Amino acid sequence: MDADFVDFVRHRGDHHLRTAVLLTGDWQTAEDLVQSCLGKLYQVWHRLDTSSEPDAYLRRILVNTYRSWWRARWRREIPRAELPDLPGPNDLGEARAVAEDVRNALAKLPVRQRTALVLRFFADLPETEVADLMGCSAGTVKTHTHRGLQAMRRLISPDMVVNGTEAEGSGIR
Repeated sequence: MDADFVDFVRHRGDHHLRTAVLLTGDWQTAEDLVQSCLGKLYQVWHRLDTSSEPDAYLRRILVNTYRSWWRARWRREIPRAELPDLPGPNDLGEARAVAEDVRNALAKLPVRQRTALVLRFFADLPETEVADLMGCSAGTVKTHTHRGLQAMRRLISPDMVVNGTEAEGSGIR
């Protein structure tokens, strides 16, 4: 295996896994997504200019692969009358509880809004790059971001708000 690829995965893999968790809303699905995308990246690694960071290339693979997975899942998704019980954030520390609330709220957003928020605020990408990754205009990214933030403000539990501002580290402004 190419030593540069192994080094890249070792140093940047966790970052891309966290991005995938926020995109998918599920740790196991995120692991599958990253594994699949790293396989795709490895297939073209020898053709990439690895002197520059391949993060953007992997990010594009993540978004495109997740988008195709989401479309395929939506077609075969079966609605259920009852949802399974999920463990609550009560047993987690404060920071983990905030992160759990944010992930849960993100999971409730439409895919395009979630993708825009994750790429804008977690990956810290400019609107133009997010638009390119999502295959839409910068104006559409602004719309998805605005609507996503409004929805997040409604979905985040009120006890996360401290002195009129959202809890630090939540990524919600």
